[in-house]
Amino acid sequence: MEGLQFSTKANNLRQIKPYLKQARILQQECITLKEWNADAKQVTTRLQRRNWLNIPLIVRSSAYNEDTKLESMAGKYTSVLNVCGKYEVANAIERVIESYHDSSPDEQILIQPMLDDVVISGVAFSMDPNNGGNYIVIEYDDQTGRTDTITSGKEKERKTFYYFKGSPLPVEGPMKKVVELVKELEDLYETDKIDVEFAIDGKNILYLLQVRPLISKIPSPPADEQYGILSRISDKVKDSRGHKPFLYGNKTVYGVMPDWNPAEIIGIRPRPLALSLYKELVTDYVWAYQREHYGYKDLKSFPLMVDFGGIPYIDVRVSFNSFLTRDLDPELSEKLVNYYLDQLIQNKSNHDKVEFEIIYSCFTFDLDDRLEKLLAYGFSQEEVKKISDSLKKLTRHIVEDEDGYLHEDLEAIKRLESRREEIMNSSLDTLSKIYWLLEDCKRYGTLPFAGLARGGFIAVQMLQSLKTQGILSEQNYQDFMGELNTISSQMATDFYNLDKREFLKKYGHLRPGTYDIRSKRYDEDDGKYFDFDNKEKPVKQNKFSLSLFQMNRIQVLLDKYGMNQNVLKLFNFLKFAIEGREYSKFIFTKNLSDAISLLEKLGGECGFTKEEMSFITIDLIYKAYSSERDLRQLLADGIAEGKERYKNTLQINLPAVIVDETEVWAFSQEHLEPNYITLKKGVGEVAFVDEECDLEHKIVFIENADPGYDWIFSKRIAGFVTMYGGVNSHMAIRAGELSIPAVIGVGEANYRYYSKAKFMEIDCESKSMRILQ
Repeated sequence: MEGLQFSTKANNLRQIKPYLKQARILQQECITLKEWNADAKQVTTRLQRRNWLNIPLIVRSSAYNEDTKLESMAGKYTSVLNVCGKYEVANAIERVIESYHDSSPDEQILIQPMLDDVVISGVAFSMDPNNGGNYIVIEYDDQTGRTDTITSGKEKERKTFYYFKGSPLPVEGPMKKVVELVKELEDLYETDKIDVEFAIDGKNILYLLQVRPLISKIPSPPADEQYGILSRISDKVKDSRGHKPFLYGNKTVYGVMPDWNPAEIIGIRPRPLALSLYKELVTDYVWAYQREHYGYKDLKSFPLMVDFGGIPYIDVRVSFNSFLTRDLDPELSEKLVNYYLDQLIQNKSNHDKVEFEIIYSCFTFDLDDRLEKLLAYGFSQEEVKKISDSLKKLTRHIVEDEDGYLHEDLEAIKRLESRREEIMNSSLDTLSKIYWLLEDCKRYGTLPFAGLARGGFIAVQMLQSLKTQGILSEQNYQDFMGELNTISSQMATDFYNLDKREFLKKYGHLRPGTYDIRSKRYDEDDGKYFDFDNKEKPVKQNKFSLSLFQMNRIQVLLDKYGMNQNVLKLFNFLKFAIEGREYSKFIFTKNLSDAISLLEKLGGECGFTKEEMSFITIDLIYKAYSSERDLRQLLADGIAEGKERYKNTLQINLPAVIVDETEVWAFSQEHLEPNYITLKKGVGEVAFVDEECDLEHKIVFIENADPGYDWIFSKRIAGFVTMYGGVNSHMAIRAGELSIPAVIGVGEANYRYYSKAKFMEIDCESKSMRILQ
């Protein structure tokens, strides 16, 4: 038959009913404004004959300008749920008519029985409305038993299911019926742009509540191209199964956050240049050299980060191996890595906090209590003691050596400053300067930074354990973090005290996207980042202090675990480690930022914009430096290839944690447990950092929150929310320092949900986010 044509909500349901096989449609009464205005009593009589006046009904709009191919008008007109009784029905009809605002007398009102015993409800799209990908995307609520939570945006615990339409695997589980319904509707309407509302009741019967055209101007990519990309990713994941030489663990998992947080630093879909810079400077080998130097297993030659279709993932098995202490025997190492992997698979929402919730990477004051958990998973008391002793030994070596690793790394970072100036002031050509800035950045920048970052992680974990032991209160912890003298806190003081020229000389190299050539440096766009004519003196935070009772209890623990420390030296280490991490990050990003600026200059010399240069990979610079190859042609080819790959990156969807190859084709977005920073509350209008707007007293949303976003703290914000990030991330540390309420790492689905709000509240003490408008 010829494809059906879309009409009003009521007409669509009526015409589709005879053909529909995959779902049922509720009975309906459809009246017009003309009928109601001419004889309202006759309408209620019709409802009475159906015995509908004593059961819950839904009264909905069914206007002719709704659900057209040009505009959906979703949410413009009124729907009234759970209407029961003659007068209530009449009032509901009047409310719907009132929302039409003097429309044509032929406009319709749709009346149906309310569906009871709802188990799942939601909306389904026959293509990804956000990127045009060839997916069936289903947003659903399986908690409340209501049918309007997804369409009204009221259900924060919503889930999102993605199914690639060319998947070689069948759909399993409760979404199978919905997928089959969408495919049937695509055939009946002869279009791949369908928007469906549905519900499933307790008898597992699927109901179609509404069907309309999906309004999207984003073209879908060729299905065979997407299939090819996903097939290669699926094969790669499948090939990673089982044991690998020189690695412990019988399987692997991939995640966007478990180690070095690529999702937070460069984003889920970074441009090729940003992705390749992060790999070159951190995750290819630098990370492993420094971790081995600090006493962990040697993972050199194992890249930590892979990219699937341009989306960066951490190879979690490699990461977990790198947190094994060097002296742990092979049998116990194998057992421990498998335990870690199983824990992550069972608790995917912990993927951004594995060091705090899953693995044991250092000594903490609650370590022995935490290790007791292993006994329930087949570990013996002797094995648990071996793990504990090895971690104590490793941590003791780092914490107690006042002139050891951390100080060596800090000295290396200081050398980077003078070497950078020598390179920048030399007569080297632009290409050579870029090469040496990046090489120095690895050797004297990210390499020692990786060590100082490890010290910072250990420090925060030890502080957290003093809380769990009941020695430090949450307020004590916040006071300690607020009193730290990091680069970020210095920036706030310097912004108030220094003039514009001096301030930008010191901080001008920072950029919100540390690895992104498109992101302007502070000294390139100070008008957006800072208001030098409207400064506010930094507010001093509460002073950190310990009572004599607290100090005695900490000393007892230090003696008990043989840490050979006193309380003062311990807290000096904690302070030094956290401050050192932030300082080293500040210094190495000078080399990186200058290299990126020179890349922009180099591109300009070859006739390319910085937008175009964002599509190259950094290996092209290394190829050009070490050969006579034509630079312009190298860049032109790299830009063309990068653009094509990135176009595909934007239109594929993958889960935050990949356990096996089937999840490449179909998956549900996991609900993440965010990290609430401080004990404060923030209320304000929602704003975004990439928009030209006033951020003062607003709740600011940031997709990937690297250190370059420190400029927002000069704007008197009410609080901020990030898509990804951990409790020990830079922005978490920064929020604690300034006592600014923040929710770090809400995940992609929750980020999209909350960012649609106009006005919201974040309450860190009660660990809640609430949309107010």
